Amino acid sequence: QYAIIAYQLGQTLSDHGTVNRGVCSINEAGDLIDVSERLNIKQVDGGVIADDGFIPRFLELDSMVSMNFWCFDVSVFDYINTLFKEFLSKQGSESKSEFFIPLVADQFIKRVGGKVEVIGTTALWFGVTYKDDAPAVKKSIEMLVNKNEYPTGLWK
Repeated sequence: QYAIIAYQLGQTLSDHGTVNRGVCSINEAGDLIDVSERLNIKQVDGGVIADDGFIPRFLELDSMVSMNFWCFDVSVFDYINTLFKEFLSKQGSESKSEFFIPLVADQFIKRVGGKVEVIGTTALWFGVTYKDDAPAVKKSIEMLVNKNEYPTGLWK
């Protein structure tokens, strides 16, 4: 069985610039229907917009998104290899091309009929998208170490 740990969009935004996120569509059984890679997402006046030319432009703060926390069996790697070859032949020479893992999952569902369970979390995601994100990430990790959720010797 395959799965994704999906975060609420509002818990993944940066205060220092736009982000890209794979927005998840989920069926009633809690399975992933598709992932739409949205670009240039930012919070504006209490709302969230994706400035990428796609619809809908306005996104909900509680939209579930991919942070590339995937749970795949090794059997997926042959499929990934096939898609990566397709990607290289179509976009491999573009300087800003990116092989998005959420698109692999999306194609796995649509082409192969694969099933991916969505496991949602309300946890705050933190990471360094911009240099100015680093102090907040350091503080968040220190807080988790102090709460004994991360080991003291995390970096040793």
